[in-house]
Amino acid sequence: MNAPTQAVHVTPEIKPRPVPAALIDALKARFGAQFSQAQAVREQHGRDESAFTTVPPPAAVVFADSTADVQDAVKLCAQYKVPVIPYGVGSSLEGHLLAVQGGVSLDVSRMNKVLSVNAEDLTVTVQPGVTREQLNAEIKSTGLFFPIDPGANASLGGMCATRASGTNAVRYGTMRENVLALEVVTAAGEAVRTGTRAKKSSAGYDLTRLFVGSEGTLGVITEATLRIYPLPEAVAAAICSFGSIADAVNTVIQIIQLGVPIARVELLDGHTVRIVNQHSKLTLREGPMLLMEFHGSPAGVKEQTETVQAIAAEHGGAGFEWADTPEERSRLWAARHNAYFAGVQSRPGCRCITTDVCVPISRLADALLDSVQEADDSRIPYFLVGHVGDGNFHMGYLIDPDDDAERARAEQLNRQVVARALALGGTCSGEHGVGLHKMGFLLDEAGAGAVDLMRTIKRALDPLDIMNPGKVFS
Repeated sequence: MNAPTQAVHVTPEIKPRPVPAALIDALKARFGAQFSQAQAVREQHGRDESAFTTVPPPAAVVFADSTADVQDAVKLCAQYKVPVIPYGVGSSLEGHLLAVQGGVSLDVSRMNKVLSVNAEDLTVTVQPGVTREQLNAEIKSTGLFFPIDPGANASLGGMCATRASGTNAVRYGTMRENVLALEVVTAAGEAVRTGTRAKKSSAGYDLTRLFVGSEGTLGVITEATLRIYPLPEAVAAAICSFGSIADAVNTVIQIIQLGVPIARVELLDGHTVRIVNQHSKLTLREGPMLLMEFHGSPAGVKEQTETVQAIAAEHGGAGFEWADTPEERSRLWAARHNAYFAGVQSRPGCRCITTDVCVPISRLADALLDSVQEADDSRIPYFLVGHVGDGNFHMGYLIDPDDDAERARAEQLNRQVVARALALGGTCSGEHGVGLHKMGFLLDEAGAGAVDLMRTIKRALDPLDIMNPGKVFS
């Protein structure tokens, strides 16, 4: 296995651009109370859940209430060649929203309306500030739901921008498969629409897929049309403990290879179960664990669960426990979703360096076991969670932010995890995105020719380089 050819951007290159007083005056005149230069507001919009702590906040923040607001803000910033950084709820993990070149943070969280629900067609159109929990609460009465669940209550615009996925991806796919159309404000301030509510199209370039995953570097998403699904008739959830991570992973591999349509299958290692127990006041068995969920008809769910239970038993699975009520299921999944915060709280004052990779399911054990061994050998506290049904897992290294040596060891672990995933035919990020943290790894994964093609697209759509500059690639 070769080491990555590019260094990780542990300390991002900061190149602030001037923000002319004339632009500040123009923004104040146009937006009034929707514009702020207050230090607290700027600092809030200048940090996310990444480990980067030294990037200055944006020069100002504009709160958009409409597509017209986004257009006017972008046009004014383009006039003065000042960066625009889209902001949703600030839950990104790889430094996506940090103002490495200064500029204006464009907060779209107030654009939070569900614009239309087309239940017969199983589609919904939303503004970018709608969160996934808000959407599901608003459409629950229709008997439908939106399945993409990255854990955090992220905004749907941000989920489109980072091509998010999450716990349900093994059955329902990622944002890539579930975004039908977008409205995007380009770097020139023009609002364009991509795609339709039809489930397929052969008309022209697939601009929707171009913007999904572009991390705000090509435009600002102002509307999204998404697929929604019928709520399953029956749902069952279960936990099962194993003697080793290898046994748990091999169980998952067999489940997937046999074609069992499992809806969710999450891996937690013993360290993570312990800190989740402490944080969520649970009494789960503290060893490698699979947390699973099954959707379908009562007969279909029964068949799935019996098959999975038999597979788990072949691999030493024990303590198979069922969560029979919605309240019990919600409690278990809330504990899983809080694993990140449980990890951070387990070491007061720490920062978390996170990484996620995704590999072909047949190589998951190879990727996971060596990564866990390296983390154990480093003696850095960590947690491990994985959407292992689609070969995706996350490592979170809990470091003392004032200990440069510890940070360096954690970044070395990150490099080794990513290099291993690439060598096994995987990707440097299954769902977090590139942001600042994985720019070098993108070059390792895609190659210079593909990254140059990405740069060509960026230059064509954003010739002034004002859309979230300094992210994805330098």
